[in-house]
Amino acid sequence: MKRAGQVALLRLPNADLAPGKLRPVLLLASVPGPYDDWLVCMFSTQLHQEIVGFDEVIAENADDFESAGIQTPSVIRIARLAVVSSDLLPGPIGEIAPERLQRIRGKLVHWLQSS
Repeated sequence: MKRAGQVALLRLPNADLAPGKLRPVLLLASVPGPYDDWLVCMFSTQLHQEIVGFDEVIAENADDFESAGIQTPSVIRIARLAVVSSDLLPGPIGEIAPERLQRIRGKLVHWLQSS
């Protein structure tokens, strides 16, 4: 069963809609309604893309680095969002710490309310 905080793999298109590569995504929340859809945000190994004070970096020394199931230090790109069908999300590869998930959700809410 999928739950918020899990990390799964998904082939997301690039911002220009060109085919993207398989990459980790963070399950943020189940979308309300009759469909089994999830709001997700993407991971990137391009640490220089971090928006300081907004995005989350998972470094090798982070408590949840190993449990997240990622191979390389990565930035969770909070504003890179998508809604996807649960069918496109195979079993989880890992899970982030509950504290990190709450922090990410808080940043997302703050960003949306201040826009």
